[in-house]
Amino acid sequence: MGDLAFGDRTDFENAERGLVASLSPGVVKDADGKVVWDNDVFAFLDGPSPETVNPSLWRQSQLCAKQGLFEVTDGIYQVRGLDLSNMTLVEGERGVIVIDPLVSVETAAAALALYREHRGDRPVTGLIYTHSHVDHFGGAEGVIKPGNPDGVPILAPAGFLENAVAENVYAGTAMARRGVYHTGANLERSPDGMVGTGLGQTASSGRVSLVPPNKDITRTGQEEVLDGVRISFQLTPGTEAPAEMNFHFPERRALCLAENATHNLHNILTLRGALVRDARVWARYLDEAITLFAGDTDVAFASHHWPTWGRDDIVSFLSQQRDLYAYLHDQTLRLLNQGHTGIEIAEMIDLPPALAGAWHARGYYGSVSHNVKAIYQRYMGWFDGNPAHLWEHPPVEAAERYVECMGGASKVMSMARDYASQGDLRFAATLLNHVVFADPENADAKRDLSDVYQRLGQGAECGTWRNFYLTGAMELREGAKPLPTSIAGGMAAGLTVEQVFDSMAIRVNGPKAWDEHLTIDWEFTDTGDRYRMALSNGVLIHRRVAGGGGGADLTLTLTRPQLFALIAGGGTEGITSTGDAAALHRLLAVMDGPEPDFPIVTP
Repeated sequence: MGDLAFGDRTDFENAERGLVASLSPGVVKDADGKVVWDNDVFAFLDGPSPETVNPSLWRQSQLCAKQGLFEVTDGIYQVRGLDLSNMTLVEGERGVIVIDPLVSVETAAAALALYREHRGDRPVTGLIYTHSHVDHFGGAEGVIKPGNPDGVPILAPAGFLENAVAENVYAGTAMARRGVYHTGANLERSPDGMVGTGLGQTASSGRVSLVPPNKDITRTGQEEVLDGVRISFQLTPGTEAPAEMNFHFPERRALCLAENATHNLHNILTLRGALVRDARVWARYLDEAITLFAGDTDVAFASHHWPTWGRDDIVSFLSQQRDLYAYLHDQTLRLLNQGHTGIEIAEMIDLPPALAGAWHARGYYGSVSHNVKAIYQRYMGWFDGNPAHLWEHPPVEAAERYVECMGGASKVMSMARDYASQGDLRFAATLLNHVVFADPENADAKRDLSDVYQRLGQGAECGTWRNFYLTGAMELREGAKPLPTSIAGGMAAGLTVEQVFDSMAIRVNGPKAWDEHLTIDWEFTDTGDRYRMALSNGVLIHRRVAGGGGGADLTLTLTRPQLFALIAGGGTEGITSTGDAAALHRLLAVMDGPEPDFPIVTP
């Protein structure tokens, strides 16, 4: 940490460059007056780093908390600090093109209003989603009308909708629980609590929407003209998201890097859960971006953090970002081929000095440690090859045995305190974790583990590590505080029928449904489509069928909106049926939960 150039103010100059105006107060409320975003709560970041926060993370949070409308270059503006992500606005011949409309409808509307206040009431003439994470599409209905009746061109990389649903719906419930830890959602905003995530401060809590794209970007080199603005695209699948793209504005000499190159080390696998990303192709796409665009670029901006100006600085930035992911990938593979496991390799790899000393390569959101383990996982899976790890006891059963072998809870707690006093917080946490799993009612063990987590969190440079440790400490002291979030009223309306049926299949309780057999036909009057759904052996399958079919236990005739209302718990109003009406009730009876819950997650 002592080798870092804390006196270098370049990032602060770039983060403040082009400020037009800030939203004052920096607070956004929903229609009911509930606060869904409060950037002013981070005012405590003014001043030097306290002892309770890693000074490098404190510096990053100071930068991320800068809020307002900024001019990037002639005709391109960004609103930063009104959500986890940035909204970029590109002025065209008739109106303005919006890139990445934030997480929530309310913050997106506030960002657009701030822009219009200072640049005029320009209509939205185009919308671009850089990739398939919710903080880059959730606020769509804050900038265009629901359902897009005006036919605004909406561009996205190929595979956008499929991957947006897979990540935000299929595994959404589990990810939402992890997300509470990941973002520090329940932590107090203070030097003792949540100071940011490293990628931004946190995510807004307003209504999430999804307006499906109507134009896919399918290849690198594809050019489109939106509102008189020419855009050249580079597809980058498998990088920060399964569906992602960079793009260039030739006449503006400006390059949008989506979330592929930001001012930190990103995640190969996020702590909140996701598909493992490919560090190898990530590096290659960054190298390709240099080749394709750097010679014609004066400013590079992304969907998080602040821009980089000047060709030499852009090439240096992209080259170091490229080398960062390539180094982690190649060295992990080198060492795993020597027989080392992911946990071992994470302790062995140090970044080259030039990368370790670059502010934009620090592990504020991802970390070298958990990214190395993710690369190992991508190639080798969860198993490290040690037969002893092939069929271990689950956590509670293993913890009970460990505590018994070590002489009981009191003995283990005494040893843990000794390790903590010697500064070995990692092993103290391991020992105390065994006691808590073996005896969840042991208040002393929970208090000691909470104290250890607090110390680990205060020392973490990675924002998400800090949030995980501090949230764990808080829940040990106060109990779990779930943060339920539903997108049934927003994102569900953007799903295809097949995606809705997939989400229903995930909720089937297999053992309860083993002996249940039924068939339901779904006829959609607004699209003319017909689907057959069958339940057998605890599995709910569906397929599109032609013609009248026949032989189903129940046939439901409805519209797509009525299907969305049904799965959101809105009942069967307006839906007609023929056959055995009890079939639907039998299906619902073997599905978990009274209604589906579609939680949101962060990138």
